[in-house]
Amino acid sequence: MDAQRLHDTLKAGETAVVLVKSTHPKTARIALGVKRGLWMEAASQDADAQIDAFLAQADGPVFGWLGYDLKNAFERLDSRFEDRLGFGALGLFEPIETGESAVDFGRYRSSAGGEKKIQLTPRTPQEIYLADVHALQAHIQRGDIYEVNYCQEFYAEGVSLDAMDVFARLLEATDAPHSALVHHQGAWLLCGSPERYLRRTGDRLISQPIKGTVRRGADADEDARLARQLQADPKERGENIMITDLVRNDLARAGRPGTVQVDELCGIYSFRTVHQMISTVSAEVDTATSLGHVLRASFPMGSMTGAPKVRAMELIDRYEHFARGVYSGSVGAVEPNGDFDFNVVIRSIFWNANTGYLSVRVGGAITALSDPEAEYTECLLKAEAMVKALNP
Repeated sequence: MDAQRLHDTLKAGETAVVLVKSTHPKTARIALGVKRGLWMEAASQDADAQIDAFLAQADGPVFGWLGYDLKNAFERLDSRFEDRLGFGALGLFEPIETGESAVDFGRYRSSAGGEKKIQLTPRTPQEIYLADVHALQAHIQRGDIYEVNYCQEFYAEGVSLDAMDVFARLLEATDAPHSALVHHQGAWLLCGSPERYLRRTGDRLISQPIKGTVRRGADADEDARLARQLQADPKERGENIMITDLVRNDLARAGRPGTVQVDELCGIYSFRTVHQMISTVSAEVDTATSLGHVLRASFPMGSMTGAPKVRAMELIDRYEHFARGVYSGSVGAVEPNGDFDFNVVIRSIFWNANTGYLSVRVGGAITALSDPEAEYTECLLKAEAMVKALNP
Protein backbone atom coordinates (compact mmCIF):
# COMPACT_ATOMS: atom_id res chain seq x y z
CA MET A 1 0.00 0.00 0.00
CA ASP A 2 1.58 3.31 -1.04
CA ALA A 3 1.31 6.77 0.47
CA GLN A 4 -0.83 8.00 -2.42
CA ARG A 5 -3.50 5.40 -1.59
CA LEU A 6 -3.51 6.54 2.04
CA HIS A 7 -3.75 10.18 1.05
CA ASP A 8 -6.60 9.57 -1.42
CA THR A 9 -8.56 7.49 1.09
CA LEU A 10 -8.26 10.11 3.83
CA LYS A 11 -9.18 12.88 1.39
CA ALA A 12 -12.32 10.90 0.52
CA GLY A 13 -13.30 10.84 4.19
CA GLU A 14 -12.83 7.13 4.88
CA THR A 15 -12.17 5.76 8.34
CA ALA A 16 -8.48 4.94 8.76
CA VAL A 17 -5.96 3.96 11.42
CA VAL A 18 -2.23 4.32 10.83
CA LEU A 19 0.12 2.74 13.39
CA VAL A 20 3.68 3.98 12.99
CA LYS A 21 6.03 1.00 13.37
CA SER A 22 9.32 2.86 13.00
CA THR A 23 10.40 6.40 12.32
CA HIS A 24 13.82 5.71 10.74
CA PRO A 25 12.73 5.18 8.03
CA LYS A 26 9.04 5.96 8.50
CA THR A 27 7.07 2.75 8.09
CA ALA A 28 3.49 2.19 9.14
CA ARG A 29 0.74 -0.37 9.39
CA ILE A 30 -2.33 1.04 7.68
CA ALA A 31 -6.01 0.09 7.89
CA LEU A 32 -8.40 1.75 5.42
CA GLY A 33 -12.18 1.64 5.15
CA VAL A 34 -14.74 -0.24 7.22
CA LYS A 35 -15.89 -3.73 6.31
CA ARG A 36 -17.54 -4.25 9.71
CA GLY A 37 -17.48 -2.00 12.76
CA LEU A 38 -18.36 -1.75 16.44
CA TRP A 39 -19.08 1.83 17.55
CA MET A 40 -20.13 3.17 20.96
CA GLU A 41 -20.98 6.83 21.49
CA ALA A 42 -21.25 6.16 25.23
CA ALA A 43 -19.87 3.27 27.23
CA SER A 44 -22.22 0.31 27.41
CA GLN A 45 -22.16 -1.72 30.63
CA ASP A 46 -21.47 -4.87 28.62
CA ALA A 47 -18.74 -3.25 26.53
CA ASP A 48 -16.28 -6.06 27.29
CA ALA A 49 -18.75 -8.71 26.09
CA GLN A 50 -19.54 -6.72 22.95
CA ILE A 51 -15.83 -6.34 22.18
CA ASP A 52 -15.23 -10.07 22.57
CA ALA A 53 -18.26 -10.96 20.44
CA PHE A 54 -17.10 -8.59 17.70
CA LEU A 55 -13.58 -10.03 17.71
CA ALA A 56 -14.90 -13.59 17.65
CA GLN A 57 -16.58 -12.91 14.28
CA ALA A 58 -13.55 -11.21 12.70
CA ASP A 59 -11.74 -12.99 9.89
CA GLY A 60 -8.71 -10.70 9.92
CA PRO A 61 -7.02 -8.03 12.06
CA VAL A 62 -9.15 -5.46 13.88
CA PHE A 63 -8.05 -1.85 14.39
CA GLY A 64 -9.45 0.94 16.48
CA TRP A 65 -9.50 3.11 19.56
CA LEU A 66 -10.65 2.93 23.17
CA GLY A 67 -11.94 6.15 24.74
CA TYR A 68 -11.26 7.08 28.35
CA ASP A 69 -15.00 6.90 29.10
CA LEU A 70 -14.94 3.12 28.75
CA LYS A 71 -14.14 3.42 32.48
CA ASN A 72 -17.88 3.93 32.97
CA ALA A 73 -18.50 0.41 31.67
CA PHE A 74 -15.96 -1.19 33.98
CA GLU A 75 -16.58 0.80 37.19
CA ARG A 76 -19.51 2.74 38.68
CA LEU A 77 -18.36 6.05 37.28
CA ASP A 78 -19.79 8.91 35.25
CA SER A 79 -18.50 11.79 33.11
CA ARG A 80 -19.88 15.31 33.53
CA PHE A 81 -18.52 17.01 30.39
CA GLU A 82 -19.54 16.50 26.78
CA ASP A 83 -16.83 15.13 24.51
CA ARG A 84 -16.19 17.47 21.57
CA LEU A 85 -13.71 15.27 19.70
CA GLY A 86 -16.17 13.03 17.81
CA PHE A 87 -14.64 9.59 18.48
CA GLY A 88 -17.14 8.34 21.06
CA ALA A 89 -16.27 5.82 23.73
CA LEU A 90 -15.15 3.05 21.37
CA GLY A 91 -14.42 2.35 17.73
CA LEU A 92 -13.27 -1.04 16.43
CA PHE A 93 -13.39 -2.11 12.79
CA GLU A 94 -12.30 -4.70 10.30
CA PRO A 95 -10.68 -2.75 7.47
CA ILE A 96 -11.47 -3.17 3.81
CA GLU A 97 -7.77 -2.86 3.07
CA THR A 98 -4.70 -3.25 5.29
CA GLY A 99 -0.97 -3.38 4.76
CA GLU A 100 2.45 -2.13 5.77
CA SER A 101 4.53 0.39 3.85
CA ALA A 102 6.98 3.24 4.01
CA VAL A 103 5.02 6.48 4.23
CA ASP A 104 6.11 10.07 3.62
CA PHE A 105 3.36 11.78 5.59
CA GLY A 106 4.44 15.25 4.51
CA ARG A 107 4.52 14.46 0.80
CA TYR A 108 0.97 15.50 0.00
CA ARG A 109 0.82 18.90 1.58
CA SER A 110 -1.94 21.35 0.85
CA SER A 111 -1.14 23.66 -2.05
CA ALA A 112 -3.08 26.47 -0.40
CA GLY A 113 -0.23 27.45 1.93
CA GLY A 114 -0.27 30.41 4.28
CA GLU A 115 -1.97 28.65 7.17
CA LYS A 116 -2.92 31.04 9.95
CA LYS A 117 -1.06 30.73 13.23
CA ILE A 118 -3.09 28.64 15.65
CA GLN A 119 -3.38 30.33 19.02
CA LEU A 120 -4.24 27.87 21.78
CA THR A 121 -6.29 29.03 24.77
CA PRO A 122 -6.02 27.29 28.15
CA ARG A 123 -9.33 25.78 29.25
CA THR A 124 -8.08 26.07 32.82
CA PRO A 125 -6.42 29.38 33.75
CA GLN A 126 -3.13 28.93 35.56
CA GLU A 127 -4.47 30.20 38.89
CA ILE A 128 -7.32 27.67 38.79
CA TYR A 129 -4.91 24.89 37.80
CA LEU A 130 -2.75 25.72 40.83
CA ALA A 131 -5.77 25.83 43.13
CA ASP A 132 -6.93 22.43 41.82
CA VAL A 133 -3.51 20.91 42.47
CA HIS A 134 -3.53 22.25 46.03
CA ALA A 135 -7.04 20.77 46.50
CA LEU A 136 -5.90 17.40 45.17
CA GLN A 137 -2.93 17.48 47.51
CA ALA A 138 -5.37 18.03 50.37
CA HIS A 139 -7.11 14.80 49.31
CA ILE A 140 -3.71 13.08 49.42
CA GLN A 141 -3.03 14.45 52.91
CA ARG A 142 -6.43 13.10 54.05
CA GLY A 143 -5.58 9.67 52.66
CA ASP A 144 -8.22 9.64 49.89
CA ILE A 145 -5.56 8.89 47.26
CA TYR A 146 -1.78 8.51 46.95
CA GLU A 147 -1.42 9.97 43.48
CA VAL A 148 -3.66 11.37 40.73
CA ASN A 149 -3.02 12.24 37.10
CA TYR A 150 -4.50 15.72 36.66
CA CYS A 151 -4.80 17.04 33.09
CA GLN A 152 -5.70 20.25 31.33
CA GLU A 153 -6.73 21.28 27.83
CA PHE A 154 -5.50 23.95 25.44
CA TYR A 155 -7.93 24.57 22.57
CA ALA A 156 -8.76 26.63 19.50
CA GLU A 157 -11.93 27.00 17.44
CA GLY A 158 -12.60 27.56 13.78
CA VAL A 159 -9.38 25.80 12.79
CA SER A 160 -8.57 24.56 9.30
CA LEU A 161 -5.41 22.53 8.73
CA ASP A 162 -3.71 19.84 6.66
CA ALA A 163 -3.82 16.94 9.12
CA MET A 164 -1.24 14.76 7.35
CA ASP A 165 1.18 17.67 7.16
CA VAL A 166 0.77 18.38 10.88
CA PHE A 167 1.20 14.68 11.67
CA ALA A 168 4.44 14.63 9.68
CA ARG A 169 5.75 17.55 11.74
CA LEU A 170 4.62 15.91 14.99
CA LEU A 171 6.52 12.74 14.08
CA GLU A 172 9.63 14.81 13.41
CA ALA A 173 9.22 16.64 16.73
CA THR A 174 8.61 13.58 18.90
CA ASP A 175 10.23 10.58 17.16
CA ALA A 176 7.85 8.55 19.34
CA PRO A 177 7.60 4.74 19.10
CA HIS A 178 3.83 4.47 19.61
CA SER A 179 2.63 7.17 17.23
CA ALA A 180 -0.68 6.83 15.41
CA LEU A 181 -2.96 8.70 13.05
CA VAL A 182 -6.72 8.11 13.17
CA HIS A 183 -9.52 9.54 11.04
CA HIS A 184 -13.22 8.80 11.55
CA GLN A 185 -16.08 10.85 10.12
CA GLY A 186 -14.15 14.12 10.24
CA ALA A 187 -12.53 13.50 13.62
CA TRP A 188 -8.73 13.38 13.57
CA LEU A 189 -6.25 12.08 16.14
CA LEU A 190 -2.59 12.93 15.50
CA CYS A 191 -0.72 11.01 18.18
CA GLY A 192 2.99 11.17 19.01
CA SER A 193 2.88 8.84 21.99
CA PRO A 194 5.99 7.37 23.65
CA GLU A 195 3.93 5.03 25.85
CA ARG A 196 2.60 1.50 25.48
CA TYR A 197 -0.56 0.55 27.40
CA LEU A 198 -0.62 -3.20 26.74
CA ARG A 199 0.80 -5.75 24.35
CA ARG A 200 -0.09 -9.41 24.20
CA THR A 201 2.20 -11.91 22.49
CA GLY A 202 1.01 -15.48 22.95
CA ASP A 203 0.54 -16.03 26.68
CA ARG A 204 2.48 -12.94 27.75
CA LEU A 205 1.10 -9.50 28.59
CA ILE A 206 3.36 -6.49 29.03
CA SER A 207 2.58 -2.93 30.12
CA GLN A 208 5.07 -0.04 30.14
CA PRO A 209 3.82 2.85 32.26
CA ILE A 210 5.55 6.22 32.04
CA LYS A 211 5.91 8.47 35.05
CA GLY A 212 8.75 10.98 35.23
CA THR A 213 9.70 13.62 32.67
CA VAL A 214 12.55 16.06 32.17
CA ARG A 215 13.60 18.15 29.17
CA ARG A 216 16.55 17.29 26.93
CA GLY A 217 19.74 19.25 27.47
CA ALA A 218 21.24 21.90 25.22
CA ASP A 219 24.46 19.87 24.87
CA ALA A 220 25.67 16.34 25.62
CA ASP A 221 26.91 17.16 29.13
CA GLU A 222 23.71 18.88 30.21
CA ASP A 223 21.63 16.15 28.58
CA ALA A 224 23.42 13.40 30.52
CA ARG A 225 23.14 15.40 33.75
CA LEU A 226 19.39 15.85 33.32
CA ALA A 227 18.93 12.13 32.65
CA ARG A 228 20.87 11.27 35.82
CA GLN A 229 18.86 13.84 37.73
CA LEU A 230 15.61 12.24 36.59
CA GLN A 231 16.89 8.76 37.49
CA ALA A 232 17.70 9.86 41.05
CA ASP A 233 14.74 12.20 41.71
CA PRO A 234 12.82 10.81 44.72
CA LYS A 235 9.54 12.43 43.66
CA GLU A 236 9.71 11.08 40.09
CA ARG A 237 10.76 7.62 41.29
CA GLY A 238 7.97 7.63 43.85
CA GLU A 239 5.39 8.46 41.16
CA ASN A 240 6.68 5.73 38.90
CA ILE A 241 6.86 3.07 41.60
CA MET A 242 3.30 3.80 42.80
CA ILE A 243 1.92 3.42 39.28
CA THR A 244 4.05 0.35 38.61
CA ASP A 245 2.52 -1.23 41.70
CA LEU A 246 -0.98 -0.32 40.43
CA VAL A 247 -0.19 -1.92 37.05
CA ARG A 248 1.04 -5.05 38.87
CA ASN A 249 -2.33 -5.26 40.59
CA ASP A 250 -4.21 -4.75 37.31
CA LEU A 251 -2.24 -7.45 35.51
CA ALA A 252 -2.72 -9.79 38.47
CA ARG A 253 -6.47 -9.53 37.86
CA ALA A 254 -6.00 -10.47 34.20
CA GLY A 255 -3.13 -12.97 34.41
CA ARG A 256 -2.30 -16.32 35.93
CA PRO A 257 -1.75 -16.20 39.71
CA GLY A 258 1.87 -15.71 40.68
CA THR A 259 3.12 -14.75 37.21
CA VAL A 260 3.26 -10.94 37.50
CA GLN A 261 6.77 -9.52 37.52
CA VAL A 262 8.52 -6.16 37.10
CA ASP A 263 10.96 -6.63 34.24
CA GLU A 264 12.41 -3.14 34.53
CA LEU A 265 11.87 -0.49 37.20
CA CYS A 266 12.37 3.23 36.54
CA GLY A 267 14.37 2.88 33.32
CA ILE A 268 15.37 6.12 31.58
CA TYR A 269 14.48 6.44 27.89
CA SER A 270 15.36 9.43 25.73
CA PHE A 271 13.10 10.97 23.10
CA ARG A 272 13.62 14.00 20.90
CA THR A 273 12.33 16.59 23.37
CA VAL A 274 12.27 14.80 26.75
CA HIS A 275 13.76 12.03 28.88
CA GLN A 276 11.12 9.69 30.34
CA MET A 277 11.11 7.24 33.24
CA ILE A 278 9.52 3.97 32.10
CA SER A 279 8.89 0.69 33.92
CA THR A 280 7.94 -2.65 32.34
CA VAL A 281 5.50 -5.06 34.00
CA SER A 282 4.52 -8.46 32.60
CA ALA A 283 2.25 -11.40 33.36
CA GLU A 284 1.26 -14.71 31.82
CA VAL A 285 -2.32 -15.21 30.65
CA ASP A 286 -4.36 -18.26 29.76
CA THR A 287 -5.09 -18.95 26.11
CA ALA A 288 -8.79 -18.35 26.69
CA THR A 289 -8.27 -14.92 28.28
CA SER A 290 -10.04 -12.37 26.07
CA LEU A 291 -9.29 -8.73 25.31
CA GLY A 292 -12.55 -7.75 27.00
CA HIS A 293 -11.45 -9.48 30.20
CA VAL A 294 -8.05 -7.76 30.11
CA LEU A 295 -9.66 -4.36 29.54
CA ARG A 296 -12.08 -4.80 32.43
CA ALA A 297 -9.11 -5.65 34.66
CA SER A 298 -6.78 -2.85 33.57
CA PHE A 299 -8.44 -0.01 31.63
CA PRO A 300 -7.87 2.93 31.82
CA MET A 301 -4.13 2.63 32.30
CA GLY A 302 -2.81 3.53 35.74
CA SER A 303 -0.33 6.09 34.42
CA MET A 304 -3.28 8.30 33.37
CA THR A 305 -5.45 7.80 36.45
CA GLY A 306 -3.70 7.41 39.81
CA ALA A 307 -3.95 5.26 42.90
CA PRO A 308 -6.25 3.94 44.18
CA LYS A 309 -7.58 3.97 40.64
CA VAL A 310 -11.34 4.31 41.14
CA ARG A 311 -11.11 7.10 43.73
CA ALA A 312 -8.54 8.89 41.56
CA MET A 313 -10.92 8.74 38.57
CA GLU A 314 -13.74 10.16 40.71
CA LEU A 315 -11.53 13.11 41.63
CA ILE A 316 -10.38 13.54 38.02
CA ASP A 317 -14.01 13.97 36.99
CA ARG A 318 -14.58 16.42 39.84
CA TYR A 319 -11.55 18.65 39.27
CA GLU A 320 -10.71 18.53 35.55
CA HIS A 321 -12.49 21.01 33.29
CA PHE A 322 -12.97 19.03 30.06
CA ALA A 323 -14.00 15.62 28.76
CA ARG A 324 -10.94 13.49 28.03
CA GLY A 325 -12.56 11.58 25.17
CA VAL A 326 -9.96 9.41 23.44
CA TYR A 327 -7.17 11.30 25.26
CA SER A 328 -5.66 8.91 27.84
CA GLY A 329 -7.43 6.15 25.99
CA SER A 330 -5.72 3.93 23.45
CA VAL A 331 -5.20 3.12 19.76
CA GLY A 332 -4.04 -0.22 18.45
CA ALA A 333 -4.75 -3.47 16.64
CA VAL A 334 -5.88 -7.01 17.49
CA GLU A 335 -4.60 -9.97 15.48
CA PRO A 336 -6.68 -13.01 14.45
CA ASN A 337 -4.74 -15.17 16.96
CA GLY A 338 -5.65 -12.84 19.86
CA ASP A 339 -2.36 -10.95 20.09
CA PHE A 340 -2.74 -7.18 20.40
CA ASP A 341 -0.78 -3.98 20.92
CA PHE A 342 -2.30 -0.72 22.22
CA ASN A 343 -0.66 2.61 23.02
CA VAL A 344 -1.52 5.34 25.50
CA VAL A 345 -3.02 8.38 23.75
CA ILE A 346 -0.85 11.24 25.01
CA ARG A 347 1.26 13.93 23.27
CA SER A 348 -1.54 14.26 20.74
CA ILE A 349 -3.43 16.80 18.65
CA PHE A 350 -7.19 16.33 18.29
CA TRP A 351 -9.09 18.09 15.52
CA ASN A 352 -12.71 17.86 14.46
CA ALA A 353 -12.82 18.98 10.83
CA ASN A 354 -16.61 19.23 10.94
CA THR A 355 -16.62 21.87 13.69
CA GLY A 356 -13.11 23.29 13.47
CA TYR A 357 -12.48 22.44 17.13
CA LEU A 358 -8.84 21.69 17.94
CA SER A 359 -7.50 20.43 21.24
CA VAL A 360 -4.17 19.62 22.92
CA ARG A 361 -4.33 17.89 26.32
CA VAL A 362 -1.47 17.47 28.79
CA GLY A 363 -1.10 16.50 32.42
CA GLY A 364 1.01 14.87 35.07
CA ALA A 365 1.04 12.96 38.31
CA ILE A 366 0.19 14.90 41.46
CA THR A 367 1.62 13.58 44.73
CA ALA A 368 2.22 15.00 48.19
CA LEU A 369 5.70 16.08 47.00
CA SER A 370 4.47 17.91 43.88
CA ASP A 371 5.27 21.59 43.42
CA PRO A 372 2.14 23.00 41.70
CA GLU A 373 4.15 25.60 39.75
CA ALA A 374 6.60 22.94 38.57
CA GLU A 375 3.71 20.69 37.51
CA TYR A 376 2.28 23.52 35.41
CA THR A 377 5.69 24.09 33.80
CA GLU A 378 5.94 20.36 33.03
CA CYS A 379 2.57 20.54 31.25
CA LEU A 380 3.91 23.32 29.02
CA LEU A 381 6.99 21.21 28.27
CA LYS A 382 4.83 18.26 27.25
CA ALA A 383 2.72 20.52 25.00
CA GLU A 384 5.74 22.00 23.26
CA ALA A 385 6.04 19.40 20.48
CA MET A 386 2.34 19.70 19.58
CA VAL A 387 2.46 23.50 19.52
CA LYS A 388 5.51 23.40 17.24
CA ALA A 389 3.81 20.90 14.92
CA LEU A 390 0.82 23.23 14.61
CA ASN A 391 2.95 26.37 14.16
CA PRO A 392 6.25 25.45 12.43
